Amino acid sequence: MLSLENIVIYRDNVELLNVNACVENGQVLTVMGPSGSGKSTLLQAIAGQLHAPFRCSGSIKINNVVINDKDAHLRKVGMMFQDALLFEHMTVGENIAFAMPEDAPKGKQARNNAIEELLGAVELEGIAHRAVNTLSGGQQARISLLRTLASQPDVVLLDEPFSKLDLTLRGQIRSWTFKQLQTRNIPAVLVTHDKDDAMAAGGDIIELSPC
Repeated sequence: MLSLENIVIYRDNVELLNVNACVENGQVLTVMGPSGSGKSTLLQAIAGQLHAPFRCSGSIKINNVVINDKDAHLRKVGMMFQDALLFEHMTVGENIAFAMPEDAPKGKQARNNAIEELLGAVELEGIAHRAVNTLSGGQQARISLLRTLASQPDVVLLDEPFSKLDLTLRGQIRSWTFKQLQTRNIPAVLVTHDKDDAMAAGGDIIELSPC
């Protein structure tokens, strides 16, 4: 569970946004608002990547543990962006394996089995050996999702991850993403301008005001 308790984000000591929210496991909180209202800044605060001139007050909790003072790499927060941001010098399987934690299955065969299981969840079995630059946009989006999930995050942050996909593909990838989050009981925060994204997410919606 992700809890945002009395979160206030300031820019140069001017209040940018004020949020209180609780995201249960498997649920998606959607954050909407005009450009500059602080949507992505809120994600940065949760991920531990907030920098001057921004600062944050209040408590960010994951599974009832306050994480405000934890370094970003210790928060177990996964992120997906508009672009897949895959490593082009690596194969599909290597991209997924790169994100796996130290306690992931040991040994080449165990790792390959784990990768194939992830690929099967999004109907991409048998492509672990392929170069990522040979994949379609939709396939790359799914591999980006799998790489995020492979890190076994406690929370996933989605920063306009569907915005560059065409309408048909957008709905498909969106459904896959939300299904995987729900199946794995991972709470998520989605930033989007698209009302269809918000409706598909099915959770609470926060609308930020313009600054």
